[in-house]
Amino acid sequence: MLRRIAFICLSLLSTVFSLHAQKQQTPNVVIIYADDIGYGDFSCYYPQNKVKTPNVDKLAKESLRFTRAYCTGATCTPSRFSLLTGQYPWRQTGVSVLAGDATALIRSDRPTLASVFNAAGYQTGVVGKWHLGLGDDRGPDWNGQIQQCPNDVGFTYSYIMAATGDRVPTVYVENGRVVNLDPKDPIQVSYKEKIGNEPTGRDNPELLKMKHSHGHDFTIVNGVGRIGYMTGGQSARWIDEDMADVFTQKAVQFIQNNQTKPFLLYFATHDVHVPRVPHPRFAGKSGMGPRGDALLEFDWSVGEILQALEKNGLSKNTLVILSSDNGPVIDDGYQDQAVALLGDHKAAGPLRGGKYSIFEAGTRVPFMVKYPRKVKPGVSNALFSQVDLVASLAALIGQPSPAQARDSQNHLPALLGKDKKGRSEVLIHTQSGNSLAIVEETWKYIAPSKGPKMSAATNTELGNNPQPQLYNLKTDVYETQNVAEKYPEIRERLEKRLAELRGN
Repeated sequence: MLRRIAFICLSLLSTVFSLHAQKQQTPNVVIIYADDIGYGDFSCYYPQNKVKTPNVDKLAKESLRFTRAYCTGATCTPSRFSLLTGQYPWRQTGVSVLAGDATALIRSDRPTLASVFNAAGYQTGVVGKWHLGLGDDRGPDWNGQIQQCPNDVGFTYSYIMAATGDRVPTVYVENGRVVNLDPKDPIQVSYKEKIGNEPTGRDNPELLKMKHSHGHDFTIVNGVGRIGYMTGGQSARWIDEDMADVFTQKAVQFIQNNQTKPFLLYFATHDVHVPRVPHPRFAGKSGMGPRGDALLEFDWSVGEILQALEKNGLSKNTLVILSSDNGPVIDDGYQDQAVALLGDHKAAGPLRGGKYSIFEAGTRVPFMVKYPRKVKPGVSNALFSQVDLVASLAALIGQPSPAQARDSQNHLPALLGKDKKGRSEVLIHTQSGNSLAIVEETWKYIAPSKGPKMSAATNTELGNNPQPQLYNLKTDVYETQNVAEKYPEIRERLEKRLAELRGN
């Protein structure tokens, strides 16, 4: 009997040590994806700014911080599409800023970053903003099991918002079902015509706790006007002030639940996207109004994720990436005093433009990598694109990159700090004017486009120009001197290369 007990104990110890060794050999991956946070919003990138982000700064000190990393598009849906599929957004029809009831852009027959990790035995979670559409061609079934949700494209767990905080439906969706939905109060959503009798920002402005500056004047939920009409689902509706807490709690819980298994966590926060309604813990603390307060709230979320990794003994064997989906925008539809209280804060740092823009501030974003086992902290000037995360992270875990991830290149050495050059070129895109640009070493070429030069709604320079633009980013990072006529051979070479990439 004693021998049998001893044998069982030794077997259990062997299993524990085996699991521990596996955990040490197989890295976890956490991607913290900010929303509308600019290159200069973090003090580690632009110390002159007023708002301090201590948790992000601490992460930056322990990370390889990239100065030339890009998302693929100057708006949210295109960048998220590329990050998860490894394909440029302009290659697929319909990859634009989606309505809240849009059908799924990524279907179950398409491999994703999540499915690559899932095939390697990882638990894969997405928490936060999705904004890639839900449902089959008939649209999402808000009152039943939603088809073509994150769980159908490689994620083993999902707790998301369908689109953005300023769009209906204003509900959370967990593993394809609306959270806390009362079947007796079904949800209806329309982006074409008014449904139900709920007040709207247009007709009942006296009910708003945050008025709109442009758009955002349809169904009022929690005192905030939204884009689109919604009725029903009263028990399922979110409270904006609690959103960061809810998402962060779910992300931390995912880490705790999978501490003995390898996992991928895609934590896509909503801060600092509009409507900016931070929790009372942060309201008024930045001195810059709700946008500054939302930066503090994002920084808190980062701290909670890092603390959860540390608490569960996972910090050393977890690769953490922090980045943003596009550049900053100050006034994006609500009267939240973001412009009036901005002061000297430069959300884009030294860059020109912002969200929606083909100029640098539209797509050059914060990007840092922490991986104590293999990454030495410091600063990297390597050229990197978020589209490369599929191929690069597949290489990290010893998996092949999917053939459909046609634009994703394996630049794992750059991520780990072993390669100081990175990509030879980066392609970026913006829906405004359907603009395309290519960045190569110190040069940036912007193809001619017919869109407006300024966004009247957001007061953002969009960079559209019917003439070709060429900038030397080494000497002119703010893109003030168009030298396309001065260097015709460089302009023509990049113009030809951009045409080749579009056609292949």
